[in-house]
Amino acid sequence: MFIRKRQIIIIPVVVVLGLALFFSGFFIGRNSQSKPTISDRIFFNRELGKPEPIDFSLFWRALKALEEQYVNGDKIDYKEILYGAIEGMTNSLGDDYTVFMRPERAESFIKSVSGKDSFEGVGMEIGVKDKVLTVVTPLEGTPAYQAGIRAGDKILKIDDKITDGMTTEEAVSIIRGKKGTQVTLTITRKDFAEPKKFTITRDVIQIPVISWSMKDDDIAYIRIYQFTSNLPSKFRGVVSEILKNNAKKIILDVRNNPGGYLESAVDVASWFLPKGSVVLKEEFRDKELDDYKSSGYSGLQNFPAVVLVNNGSASASEILAGALRDIKGVKLVGEKTFGKGSVQQVETFPDDSSLKITVAKWLTPAGISIADEGLSPDVEVKLTEDDYNNGHDPQLDKAIELLK
Repeated sequence: MFIRKRQIIIIPVVVVLGLALFFSGFFIGRNSQSKPTISDRIFFNRELGKPEPIDFSLFWRALKALEEQYVNGDKIDYKEILYGAIEGMTNSLGDDYTVFMRPERAESFIKSVSGKDSFEGVGMEIGVKDKVLTVVTPLEGTPAYQAGIRAGDKILKIDDKITDGMTTEEAVSIIRGKKGTQVTLTITRKDFAEPKKFTITRDVIQIPVISWSMKDDDIAYIRIYQFTSNLPSKFRGVVSEILKNNAKKIILDVRNNPGGYLESAVDVASWFLPKGSVVLKEEFRDKELDDYKSSGYSGLQNFPAVVLVNNGSASASEILAGALRDIKGVKLVGEKTFGKGSVQQVETFPDDSSLKITVAKWLTPAGISIADEGLSPDVEVKLTEDDYNNGHDPQLDKAIELLK
């Protein structure tokens, strides 16, 4: 996921037609210790930005009815009403990635994207897909992976908490925890007749970046685990080693890679694509397009290549795979990718709450939208439960076969 962050300094009167002023505690002519009533509150209902077809008096009438008739009127919390109104606005858009975050959730979100090399938890990336909390990928070798969690699994419950309506940030805060403690996930999967429970013991999760090895003498197999800010320098070192070992062909493995920095994906693509080639297009609401182009590094541009993908290949992984296929005709082997191809911008408000808004979508050089649909492989090879349990990798075997 690519995040832009922008601070808002002035309270935005356009949010719910200026409700922020009212609900942030601007009650005039009353003692600060007393409960507000209809007679002593004053509305600031400024019309700035009001869409003409919408009569917003409905909101005020509903609020007035609650104040006059709700049986527990003394328990009305105006900040909760404000937050609920904003959450309702974002939920009505039907976009899994446009969400309002209350202050505590916003703080958790910032920590989750801070780029730490290690943390305590179960070792999996999660997201919301089609309004359901979904495993993007379990990191290989982690407790989640070893427990049998798979990319695409739907999480119905975390311990005794139902995940319906739960945001990614909320779920992460529950799933993470101290080393040695346990969390139980109730999972549904296409192959399951009914949901199953997975009890996972948390551990310290070390996040790998890249590894490589030689296959069949002349094939360099490169595994990219995530697109971190330091991947470009690490990839450059791998390229140097590959050339020293006289490799002639490349397998790029981005399976179970949840993505990361857009710039890192463009940098890796630059080793394979001619200078000036479009790596991806960023489409905004007005259909304006921004192009990200290859720097055209020398070294691997003439190497035959195959890219391995699966349900856990998301975001920056899909950008790299899509660019190599569109520009160089590189074949994708494995399973359909996750479909996370959008850009979010974070608006931070004075009370430390935030609004994460989808502001653009990613398109491959051929104009194919990554968002929602994902990328279908050229050669589909599925892994069975037996493959997982016995260490078989028919997807890698197929990639080697194609290169031969």
